[in-house]
Amino acid sequence: MSPRWLRGLSAVVLLTSCQQASEAKDRPSPPAGRKVKDVSAEDYVGPSLPRARVLLKDAYGGLHRVDVEVAATPDTRTRGLMWRKELPAGQGMLFIFPEDEVQSFWMRNTLIPLDMLFINSAGHIVGIVERAEPRTLTSRSVGEPGRYVLEVPGGWSQTVGVTRGGTAQFQGLESIQVIP
Repeated sequence: MSPRWLRGLSAVVLLTSCQQASEAKDRPSPPAGRKVKDVSAEDYVGPSLPRARVLLKDAYGGLHRVDVEVAATPDTRTRGLMWRKELPAGQGMLFIFPEDEVQSFWMRNTLIPLDMLFINSAGHIVGIVERAEPRTLTSRSVGEPGRYVLEVPGGWSQTVGVTRGGTAQFQGLESIQVIP
């Protein structure tokens, strides 16, 4: 036989538990599979991006192929390569804008260093930001108008000899709609 105060305490705990369960049942529960809407959030799940290819000519006339995911909408351009833990050589992300203008990028929530190749609508590389430091809000630009920005692993441009003044050709962009 337990002491009277212990039985009373047990009854209070049991009553409180039942009351909390009843209140929880009356509250609407969050929808199953609630979708995160903040494109910069780590747990955001966006649409699959279209794929294409960029061919870059290096300073010696060599051609380098980069298989890319294409960011052609405001949300996909904002998201970019945030939260990626790796980016293999020969792969990248191509950001497409509606027209040539001075572009500026930051590395918020980007975990890996990147090279950013700024390319105008004529296919000329107008500048490169090499090894952009991850997780910073520093604005990075080359000060020249461009329509495309190609992000590749940090140091890749120097390794393969791609420089400012080089050229880029695009394959597979014909059916991709660019949204301002």
